[in-house]
Amino acid sequence: MPASAPYKILIAAQGEEQRWKEAMTARLPDATIYTQDENYDPAEIDFAMLWKQPQGMMKSLANVRGIFSLGAGVEHVLSAPFLPKNVPIVRLEDAGMAQQMVEYHTYAALHFMRDFDHYMRSQNNGDWHPRDVAEIGHFRVGVMGLGALGATVATHLSNMGFAVSGWSRRMKAIEGVTTFAGAETLDEFLGQTDILICLLPRTGQTEGLLDSARLSKLPANAAIINASRGAMIVEEDLLRLLDTGHLRGAFLDVAVNEPLPSSHPFWNHPKIRLTPHIAAATRIGPAVDQIAENISRIDKGETPIGLVDLNIGY
Repeated sequence: MPASAPYKILIAAQGEEQRWKEAMTARLPDATIYTQDENYDPAEIDFAMLWKQPQGMMKSLANVRGIFSLGAGVEHVLSAPFLPKNVPIVRLEDAGMAQQMVEYHTYAALHFMRDFDHYMRSQNNGDWHPRDVAEIGHFRVGVMGLGALGATVATHLSNMGFAVSGWSRRMKAIEGVTTFAGAETLDEFLGQTDILICLLPRTGQTEGLLDSARLSKLPANAAIINASRGAMIVEEDLLRLLDTGHLRGAFLDVAVNEPLPSSHPFWNHPKIRLTPHIAAATRIGPAVDQIAENISRIDKGETPIGLVDLNIGY
């Protein structure tokens, strides 16, 4: 990429601004980069790099030319009041997250496939009782969401030997993965899934998508892995189906309210494994490379990589 123009860039990133500023300054040395706590003229900002920015910030960015989410999710941008019209909103694609997602979901899928959930309870009960080792090809993994991260996870698990299917809003073709698309196929997809992986973005259509009716479509003894957004699952319904025995267990990296309140029943539920939203963290180096490239694309009138479709919310 050629040397940067004298852009003015604003960073708001929940206390991580200085790290992003240092990396972005090294990547675009000719740019003037501000953090949200510094003095700047909002009307002069060309590009904004945001992660859960302060409410109302958008109102002052009258001349912004591009908005970058510092993560795979964009709901914090799209839900902001005074969102500028006709300004490209760009999400990060991968930025080091795909490999982390592969690692997380491999571990979680093997947790159920190799009966480690049962062995945890056996240990707590002092019960030394081996179980037959299942054949990996007999475990049907279903991935909801076949974007960059979901497709990578699905392909990896397929290559390991799992029987993998995927569901998305639009039809996708992925080698080694049986794909479904559209609301009319969701029940069929769920009905043939033993381990459900949730990697859909948060939109108005995905909030509460997995309620009691849909979770009940999963086969008896199915398990759920959710590392996307907590709001996708109705938590009370998930607990009910775990307690009645329809669902075998859940491996959860996200919750509706984070940090998870200390009184929440997820903490001590014997069928739930919890991690604190760590499945995949943005790697700053690859991320600033993506952002710098997309700034150049916008400058040239080209379409940035990771452009958000405002009609569907991702």
